[in-house]
Amino acid sequence: MRTARWRPRNSSRCSTINVLRMLTLSYGPHRDQVADIFTPANATPAPLVLFLHGGFWRAIHDRRHVTHLAEDLAQRGYAVANVEYRRTGDGGGFPETLLDVALAADGLPGLIDAELPGRIDASRIVYAGHSAGGHLAVWAAVRDRLPAGAPGQTSSPPVVAGVLALAPVLDLAEAHQMGGGEGAVQEFLGAGPLEVPDRYAAADTATLGRPAAPVTIVHGDSDQRVPVAMSVQYAAACGAKLVELAGIGHFELIDTASAAWPVIVAELSALTAAG
Repeated sequence: MRTARWRPRNSSRCSTINVLRMLTLSYGPHRDQVADIFTPANATPAPLVLFLHGGFWRAIHDRRHVTHLAEDLAQRGYAVANVEYRRTGDGGGFPETLLDVALAADGLPGLIDAELPGRIDASRIVYAGHSAGGHLAVWAAVRDRLPAGAPGQTSSPPVVAGVLALAPVLDLAEAHQMGGGEGAVQEFLGAGPLEVPDRYAAADTATLGRPAAPVTIVHGDSDQRVPVAMSVQYAAACGAKLVELAGIGHFELIDTASAAWPVIVAELSALTAAG
């Protein structure tokens, strides 16, 4: 796989740890099958966070809007893969988006270890994501429960320490009915659940059951983009841990200066400690 030239990067946040933006890795041949890798400067194997950005699966939004988040986590001692994937409006949707997430989840840990030997702890991998990326993070952890032949289907659960889902879209049929994201689910899956039930069966985390890995959801009760009720329902049905934050909206969860961020960092620490 081709890599970019290594580039040192410093930041004022959490300045006790120097961070290198080490490289951009390709996990596939498409221009969007890439991830920016951030690691702490010390050589100790670090927990790896595979982060999937949001934006209702649309190409207008890319990984750059969570670069600051990846840098912050790296300065706290995590290795972070800020994952790009094909999105609707530019070659993505069903099944391409799901295939990319599966390919990234399966391939990136090995690719990172090959480029940066000894820098990641493969026993402490967390899938994480925000909004539509939160859906993709949970979906990546439940691929063993997909119907036979579905995109990304595996025979056994992915070996991960856990999933951290920030304001995730976890019920696609409900989100479609609500018109969430101005028709984002219809764009992603091509139609509604009555027209393409096989696609919803392969993609809708609400129907896929409980992942083998622990799932922590952080969701603000003032979210106007993805209602917190969706996370409440999912947590009750699938045994996920739900941290509901009073007075917090949708985008505060990816704002490292917000009151929500220390809570998110603490939940990530709990997941990686349990790994």
